[in-house]
Amino acid sequence: MKTSTNIIIKKALEQKRRFLLEPDAKKLCSEWGIPIPTFEVSKTRKETAEIADKIGYPIVLKVVSPDILHKTEVGGVLTSLNNRIEVEQAYDLIVRNVESNKPQSRIEGILVQKMMPNSIEVIVGGLRDEQFGPTVMFGLGGIFTEIFKDVAFGLAPLAHSEAMEMLDKIKARRLLKGYRGVPPADLGALADILVNTSTMMIEVPEIDELDLNPILAYEKGAYAVDSRIALSSRFS
Repeated sequence: MKTSTNIIIKKALEQKRRFLLEPDAKKLCSEWGIPIPTFEVSKTRKETAEIADKIGYPIVLKVVSPDILHKTEVGGVLTSLNNRIEVEQAYDLIVRNVESNKPQSRIEGILVQKMMPNSIEVIVGGLRDEQFGPTVMFGLGGIFTEIFKDVAFGLAPLAHSEAMEMLDKIKARRLLKGYRGVPPADLGALADILVNTSTMMIEVPEIDELDLNPILAYEKGAYAVDSRIALSSRFS
């Protein structure tokens, strides 16, 4: 297992946490070859603004707390912040929202992340199935996944050719190839994410579930904007 991955997993298990904090989940993704937007974690209002200035606008802020899994529901996420003043105000608002909506939550910091341009949204998931072992899921984001359940599954480990076949299995595959002035998605980059996700599921047995949602796919490249990783209770 890779060094940083081992440290992050060990710390989470020692703290009896099933879900990795988002910064840790992002670090795992990056270490296993899954592109993520630039981010850092701040501890104070001033540091948040300084990091935002360094990363460049627009910015997304997210609360980092072991007690909050669904950050949006408690007002712990603010997007489209375009300058230092907006970032400072957003920091204060997130802290107030969390204190009001979930007052017992521990705030370990604020994730300061580069906000990526809008594009085609896709989802990649990982699941450790009792019968089939590590499996990987791919689908388009939005209503295609939530309503039509338009997804494809593959068994890990995936070869690049198998990942490309998964991309072609969903009903909405034509949307990935460009439509109505929207450029085609980088299918090779998406296949790489599927391959690397399958490798991570194989090499890190402590991971029970993985959810990269959304991944923003561009004409060149793709980035996992949000990542959630759940550990297996077998190791706790």
